[in-house]
Amino acid sequence: MQIDLRSVLLALGSLGALGLLFGAGLAIAAKKFAVQADPLYTEVLAVLPGANCGACGYPGCAGYAGAVSKRLVAIDKCPVGGNDLLSNLGRLMGIEAKLTADRLVATPYCDGGCAEAPTRFNYEGIQDCVAVVALSGGDKACQYGCVGYGTCVKLCKFGAITMDDNRIPVVNTEKCTACGLCVAGCPKDIFSLRPSGKHVHIRCRSHDKGAVVRKVCSVGCIACSQCVKVCPVDAITMNNFLAEIDYEKCINCGRCVEKCPTKTIHSGL
Repeated sequence: MQIDLRSVLLALGSLGALGLLFGAGLAIAAKKFAVQADPLYTEVLAVLPGANCGACGYPGCAGYAGAVSKRLVAIDKCPVGGNDLLSNLGRLMGIEAKLTADRLVATPYCDGGCAEAPTRFNYEGIQDCVAVVALSGGDKACQYGCVGYGTCVKLCKFGAITMDDNRIPVVNTEKCTACGLCVAGCPKDIFSLRPSGKHVHIRCRSHDKGAVVRKVCSVGCIACSQCVKVCPVDAITMNNFLAEIDYEKCINCGRCVEKCPTKTIHSGL
């Protein structure tokens, strides 16, 4: 079988010509239909922290940058960047940034670990708080307390949360960015964001009466109201059998810490 060299060269030449033609067409189309990048979007994205944690409610920093540059959302939705980010976004968007006087940090409001709060049954399933809570409310006898399986540790993208030997979460306030992922993801709602400058905390979420609390946790709030009586600035009130601190009034004096009979109230970062 003989191969016609002329036919082969003609075929190769035709393919090459078609390639050049299609390439030129694609280049022209790319230039004609190109979307010009918004310089404001680029500048906003550049000052964002790049954590892509989703705490702002958008799918990553790029999504938030797009919304901010189009003035579809406020500039204070990123908790990670703090006042520096607010200042930069305010400058870029030409609006006044409302800076916060005291940054927020996440705090677990439960101290009933393995040693203080007994369990109702022996759980041997998936080591995840959401999974155990889905099973009859969790294995802890206290239905308000931390179940201790560390879902908050997995949720935190900044390595700010660890579990201690008593299976209670510990927050590193230096690493915490107040992104709120632990607050939203805790199935027992034991996390809240509080001002970093306020050091007195009531480490309990139970709204049960004192007699019930004593049976399920040795460090739970029993609603004795002694903290309410001793507070010099009326910063503590009782809400449905649970003491609560108004951080705007609290002066960190620590008198409630000393008075609390169950050591529910702590002082420290």
